[in-house]
Amino acid sequence: MKNSSIKVSGVNIDLRTGGAGRPLLYLHGGMGPDRDDPFLNTLAENYYVLAPTHPGFGKSDWPPDFRSIDDLAYFYMDFVKQYELQDAVLLGACFGGWLAAEMLIRSSQCFTSAILVDTLGAKFSDKLTRDITDIHALEQIEVERLLFANVKFRGRDFTILDEDMLTGIARGREAFAYFGWKPYMHNPGLTSWLHRIDIPALLLWGDDDGFVTTSYGRQFADAIPNAKFETMANAGHYPHVEQPEETAARILAFTAN
Repeated sequence: MKNSSIKVSGVNIDLRTGGAGRPLLYLHGGMGPDRDDPFLNTLAENYYVLAPTHPGFGKSDWPPDFRSIDDLAYFYMDFVKQYELQDAVLLGACFGGWLAAEMLIRSSQCFTSAILVDTLGAKFSDKLTRDITDIHALEQIEVERLLFANVKFRGRDFTILDEDMLTGIARGREAFAYFGWKPYMHNPGLTSWLHRIDIPALLLWGDDDGFVTTSYGRQFADAIPNAKFETMANAGHYPHVEQPEETAARILAFTAN
């Protein structure tokens, strides 16, 4: 994958690109893009992958007037226009899945299919019932148990990371909390508009996701016309991190139809 810095609507962001074939826009999760390299490399075997780092995350600019998920959604619609994407695949994981859904309820004309992996963003229960676990109220060890099925992905050693990587992680966590804090990790109006997603959509979920459960995922899929729901065994909130090859194979099978 090639790394570059680009400007979209006056905002400088990092962008990784690679591969060849049908374009695939990948929107990373709330913890940032740093664990997605094996997954993106696998995707690049079959697609031309564009993997931007969201404004406010990593080294990308954080415009002072960006205050909500809506601003990020419109920013990525400008990104799509700037790169003249057509017949593309839209892939979003976690926070990136929420972003993808926000884009698609506005316009899906540049995309032929969408894959949302353990996505956030919608509210299905009553206002007193929490749909999405409040990970900011938990110890790191508990958060990792919710996010990862495989113990080898827990207990990351931050002492071995350089200053740039640590700064990127800290910025990502700040931006994730900022854009998803109130209301917590959802847009109250999104659920009512999910019916506007009018392209084939795959909702792919880790069986052991403790952040947003498979029950939540099924409700998300039910709200999108003709959406398909699939689960992956032995995977948590980030199946593309724990099982990159299997996740990529599911995406390829879905987009080939």
